[in-house]
Amino acid sequence: MKKKILANIQGLENITIELDDAFSPKTCKDILDSLPFSVNAHLWGEEIYTDESPISQAEENAKALVDLNDVAYWPSGKAICLFFGPTPIGKKGEIKPYSPVNVVGKITDP
Repeated sequence: MKKKILANIQGLENITIELDDAFSPKTCKDILDSLPFSVNAHLWGEEIYTDESPISQAEENAKALVDLNDVAYWPSGKAICLFFGPTPIGKKGEIKPYSPVNVVGKITDP
């Protein structure tokens, strides 16, 4: 199932996210069931990540590398992560989270 949601990040344009439960269905459901919620956001390389969210899921088909515009849940920090480019620990041409993440969707706009 795919579902579009809007992330309102202070100081940035609204970001449209398409959640897709194909990879991490339990995590996706937990996110949808927790909406709406507010958390602070931070920048790490070309990744936006949140403070601890109300989501509480273990690793679910977790990935050590992600694709451009992936949206994921980071179980270690209970954070939502939006990947729009390289992170400080990735090799050239790869997007590497700090530790494995559950991919839950894609940034579709902007």
